[in-house]
Amino acid sequence: MVLPNLITVLAICAGLSGIRLAFEGRFESAVVMVLLAAFLDGIDGRLARMLKATSKFGAQMDSLADIVNFGVVPALVLYAYLLDKAGSFGWIATLLFAIAMGLRLARFNVLDEDLERPAWQAEYFVGVPAPVGAIMLMLPMYLGFLGIEGTREVAYAATVFTILVAFLLVSRLPVYSGKKLTIRREYLLPVMLAAVFYVLLLTGYPWQTLTASVVGYLLFLPLSASAYARRSRIESAKLAADTAAVEAVETPETTPES
Repeated sequence: MVLPNLITVLAICAGLSGIRLAFEGRFESAVVMVLLAAFLDGIDGRLARMLKATSKFGAQMDSLADIVNFGVVPALVLYAYLLDKAGSFGWIATLLFAIAMGLRLARFNVLDEDLERPAWQAEYFVGVPAPVGAIMLMLPMYLGFLGIEGTREVAYAATVFTILVAFLLVSRLPVYSGKKLTIRREYLLPVMLAAVFYVLLLTGYPWQTLTASVVGYLLFLPLSASAYARRSRIESAKLAADTAAVEAVETPETTPES
């Protein structure tokens, strides 16, 4: 039970180290630390389930780590890099993002304990997930590393983008999670090859790859909402049909009097 919690603590250390690096002006390294925190966050829960070491303490620890790593850290890093040029407006956006992340994680914990929620809805997040929100938030930094000058106008545009991401975090937008996605055996090797190719791109062209990933994810969101609406209609029709079938069985047949 110690190992998953230790990884969570290491994720917090990585996130807080990102703030230090940002204050020192080492912004590329700061972004890498945030990405490392997101990676560690992705494996601690899976490791706990593999080792059968899940606990309420670990779940609470993970939520607190997420608020720090994906709410406070990326917001402060982006503020130190660019948003401070927007003055008070930039700081307001920074606060809104951190608060939105806390609200989003609190709602996730409540929904996770909702036993009356239909099972198929567990395949979707409500709002953009926390790690993805943090990676999306730093898009202005990726563009800056690619050569876009951080002028005052760019800072205001980044501030608006920060508020947009904060809204996506607390929105009711259904986002496909992929947790229950299964890969057929004949597609396993191509999927592995594609994953390796993406990692190689991330290693060789990190900022271009991250920029394209954020843009692709933004385009994916409307498709996810459309798929959710279609699935909701199918499940509602199925539930109505099952209810009608049960009522037909339970209702006694009446025969006309002779």
